[in-house]
Amino acid sequence: MSQAQPGDTVRLHYTGTLSDGSKFDSSEGREPLEFTLGSGQIIPGLDAAVAGMKTGETKVVRIAADDAYGQRDPARVQAVPREHFPDHIPTDPGTQLQMQTPDGQTLPVTIADASEAEVTLDANHPLAGQDLTFEVELVEVKAA
Repeated sequence: MSQAQPGDTVRLHYTGTLSDGSKFDSSEGREPLEFTLGSGQIIPGLDAAVAGMKTGETKVVRIAADDAYGQRDPARVQAVPREHFPDHIPTDPGTQLQMQTPDGQTLPVTIADASEAEVTLDANHPLAGQDLTFEVELVEVKAA
């Protein structure tokens, strides 16, 4: 059995749940998640948990917010005057949009609140500030 080491390409099935037990993501019905171990392609806590696993091994991993999507950052929440939004762009709370930064980067944001005067945008990851639990099964290890 192959043991996952940094630099290896690994494939795993997973189910992610929140502290209240609700599921936020799963590879169920899809191809396994594939990534290079230790490359920063996935959240740090899950990356670290997969290191050392063997093909076919399963485990449940609890990941603190700091090792997942980080803590919520109030500086990433900004109120924008309503007149800066064209009429065709929905401003209902929970709507996800993509904004463009001055340097051309795409930034996903969620509408947190909207009034007649302004729209509050939240650029925090939706799972920021949350501890996560993953049930993982390592399906394959391709040595580096």
